[in-house]
Amino acid sequence: MHTFRNRQRTGRRFSRLLPALVFAMVTVIAVAAAAQTGRQAPASGPAADFPDRELVVGTKEAPPFSMKQPDGNWTGISIELWRQIAQEHGLKFRLVEEPSVQSLVEATARGDYDLSVAAITISPERERSVDFSQPFYNTGLGIAVSLTRVSIWREIVRTMSSLGFLQAAGALIGISFLVGALIWLFERRHNEEFGGSAAKGLGASIWWSAEVMTQASTGHRGPRTLAGRALAIIWMVVSIITIAVFTASVTSALTTRQIRGVVNGVDDLPGVRVGALAGSATLGFLDRERIAHRDFDRVEDGLSMLMSGSIDAFVYDKPLLAWLVAQKFSNSVGVLDVTFEPQSYGIAMPTGSRYRNATDVALLEAIRSEKWKQTLFNYLGEKR
Repeated sequence: MHTFRNRQRTGRRFSRLLPALVFAMVTVIAVAAAAQTGRQAPASGPAADFPDRELVVGTKEAPPFSMKQPDGNWTGISIELWRQIAQEHGLKFRLVEEPSVQSLVEATARGDYDLSVAAITISPERERSVDFSQPFYNTGLGIAVSLTRVSIWREIVRTMSSLGFLQAAGALIGISFLVGALIWLFERRHNEEFGGSAAKGLGASIWWSAEVMTQASTGHRGPRTLAGRALAIIWMVVSIITIAVFTASVTSALTTRQIRGVVNGVDDLPGVRVGALAGSATLGFLDRERIAHRDFDRVEDGLSMLMSGSIDAFVYDKPLLAWLVAQKFSNSVGVLDVTFEPQSYGIAMPTGSRYRNATDVALLEAIRSEKWKQTLFNYLGEKR
């Protein structure tokens, strides 16, 4: 009996402890499952899509977006942007330099680089060979011109050899010949001054027409018929007005060029000597507009030719052009206050890159930050 009672007491104690034991076992199982789930869950965010290795990033010198310092370090707007992205997402990378944008794009297309950052314009031609991120900077083309005073004699020669001048002069000469021929038809049988053989009569009448046009006639001869005199009066009035307008136009053009220069906007480019950077997106615009251009391997070479008078304008990405002029050519070259052919800069990647989405997300986050605004202000003085 005593043993039975002991067993009853033990059973009651066990029944009281059983819920606690079950709860403890459930808690241990839940914690273990949560830990296992945490170990298996993938990381989230852009960093998860980048490889856990050192990225190879291509670049080229394009001040102020990418600039190589004497000690080999890189600075610039694009470089600072990429460093910001890399720092925020814990990415390791090394920069490799290319000599030109064209070679940078080609190397990226081959897969030599995981990414390329500089001042790479997003264009249809480049989009065919590489993928681009979202744009991080929107700009356009600009025009650099010489600040050296234009030679008046050079402009006279340029004006007189221009297509517009030759067309106007040809039209005046043609009208003068036509009036002379009409005077000869009206006067050849009634005025001995315009009579005789056809060659003699036509020569005299055309000479008289030219004298009237230039207001150099002495008045010793003239038409005698009613039709001839009516035509002469009309021609005198028309020629006076035409010569006055023609002279005023030429004088105005020469004066304007002396004061403002040869190039004042995009519309002036077809009639002047234009320079551009070889392999740049600028060439696409110039070719589409059928503007003849001379290409240079470096922007500095083109600006030097602009200073010497070998070319009249240099067309390139406006922020890069403005930066370089301000740093090295501020006393002799200026950038016009015009922006055309809108374009955007982006980060280039090999076609089908698995980093594209991650780069887009990281880039969009970066350019919305205060740090990016400060970077633009530090390099360009822009407040966005």
